[in-house]
Amino acid sequence: MAGHIQDRWYKTQPGPNGKPVRIKTDRHGSGLRYRARYIGPDGSEKSKSFPDRQRRLAEAWLAQTETDMARGSYVDPRAGRTTFRQFAERWMAAQTTDPTTQVAVETRLRLHVLPRIGSRPLDLFRPSHIQALVKELEDDPMSGGYARIIYGNVRAVLSAAVDDGLLARNPCNAKSVRPPASSPARVVPWLPEQVLAVRAALAERYRAMVDVGAGCGLRQGEIIGLAEDDAIDFTNGTLHVVRQIKLIRGKAVFAPPKCNKERDVPLPDVVADAIRAHVDRCKPVAVTLPWKRTDGPLITKCLYFSNMAGGIVWRSNFNIQEWKPALAAAGIIATPDQGDPYESARVHGMHALRHFYASVLLDAGESIKAVSEYLGHADPALTLRVYAHLMPSSRERARRAIDGIWSG
Repeated sequence: MAGHIQDRWYKTQPGPNGKPVRIKTDRHGSGLRYRARYIGPDGSEKSKSFPDRQRRLAEAWLAQTETDMARGSYVDPRAGRTTFRQFAERWMAAQTTDPTTQVAVETRLRLHVLPRIGSRPLDLFRPSHIQALVKELEDDPMSGGYARIIYGNVRAVLSAAVDDGLLARNPCNAKSVRPPASSPARVVPWLPEQVLAVRAALAERYRAMVDVGAGCGLRQGEIIGLAEDDAIDFTNGTLHVVRQIKLIRGKAVFAPPKCNKERDVPLPDVVADAIRAHVDRCKPVAVTLPWKRTDGPLITKCLYFSNMAGGIVWRSNFNIQEWKPALAAAGIIATPDQGDPYESARVHGMHALRHFYASVLLDAGESIKAVSEYLGHADPALTLRVYAHLMPSSRERARRAIDGIWSG
């Protein structure tokens, strides 16, 4: 055994005849009697104390500790007293991911996780604690998909604690633990008349944004970040998606498209005409922003879309002051009473234009792979999960094929 058991109630010293004898110490009869002592992987001495009559328990614990060190699963007892909050804050400070992602993770942990499990020491985590957290997330008025993202962040923090030797195993990996249930609602795309009604209700300088969203499937930040010097090839009918405008802690930056996926999207004639007409009315505006980070290098681009003051279109202001009134005018959401705010319209944000775009392409028989490329999704599997129910059924395709032949 690498360590030894110290009996603090007795000590050995030389007797009158030179032979060692055991005598009582000043601690005899009080306090924890046995102390299991060993040298940890870092070279320092560590120990754990046990009461009287538990020497065998101390020996078993010491043997288990030696086994854990040999297997590489040893956890320093003092390090394990680090709380989830303490480790999560260090973990977040060391992340090198995209700044926007860092802000989102920090926000989710701060609002939904740290108040619930932040004070618990890492070495006291059990699968039952994660099960309780999952139950609270499911009972919270949030979508199942959002709850699963929060759970994924917790799992990542605990995995890092395992890697750092503060936790023997991740309780999220236990068979008894299940992530929050997710039953995403099916996408119900807008009808063409709804798209046109919202477009007509917007101020004239913003109408071409609807054309780009519904006709090319761009995200809101990508639409706002469109620049005349590198975005549109009118000759070849191609729209180059090479950047977006993001907000990092309230500050705007230029950044690559989501997942760093630049892409080329077919530019329909009707959208090209709408952009040309827009440029005749509202000239592109030169805007200088940092690249990717708030302290990144400054770059200047002439943006197609600008606000009334000649600056960038701030999505929060646009969504509240322009988009929601247009939704109400189009009859998609209710018009609030005077002085009241508009109702939440998450499913009817500008992302609804992307859903419309995908539904039109799929209904026309375009492949999932092509739709995925045009939308800039990470992989076609994501596109299939979101839009599979919008694809024409095999029966419908058969009817169309035969009808097309006979009508010809």
